[in-house]
Amino acid sequence: MKTTRLTLHTVCGLEEIPGHGARGVSHVLSILDPGWPDPDFSGYGVYRRTTLRFHDAIAPGPGRVLPERADVAAILAFGRAVSEETADEAHILVHCHLGLSRSTAALASLFAQAEPETPAGELVARLHALRDGAWPNARMIGFADEALGRNGTLVEAVRRLHGLQLAKNPSLDPLMRRLDRAAEVEAAIMN
Repeated sequence: MKTTRLTLHTVCGLEEIPGHGARGVSHVLSILDPGWPDPDFSGYGVYRRTTLRFHDAIAPGPGRVLPERADVAAILAFGRAVSEETADEAHILVHCHLGLSRSTAALASLFAQAEPETPAGELVARLHALRDGAWPNARMIGFADEALGRNGTLVEAVRRLHGLQLAKNPSLDPLMRRLDRAAEVEAAIMN
């Protein structure tokens, strides 16, 4: 597979989708909760879309569909397909419900795949600059790190980002714990 830096990319939440229709998006990666209706992409012109459905969760719970290795494999396959089709002209839009966790984990994975020689910390810093509130899903990042042979560096870079987010906004600690994401908070605190 040829590797190409992803230069045209957007990450957003559901409410922001209409605002990106005129930006020449060529590929959409949708990550939605199971059973959630498809968003409206009218006004987007011609694009290819891949949809994955799982909850933004890192631990099992009643009624939860966790992201699995196969989901991250599908994200990476999406990236390979974009690279093979139109790498120089592609504009990728990745979205989930809020544009903060599943979508940022997916985009970090795509960055890491496209730029295997770029240090994970640089990739996660780029992601953070793109989406200030980014809190990538640690479960997804763990699967991507493993699949891409990053030897824990992607996981560690995301832990540092989580720690930075907690330092900037301490109210995230109790919120993430209520959302059953305490393992991410604890990992970030220990860094």
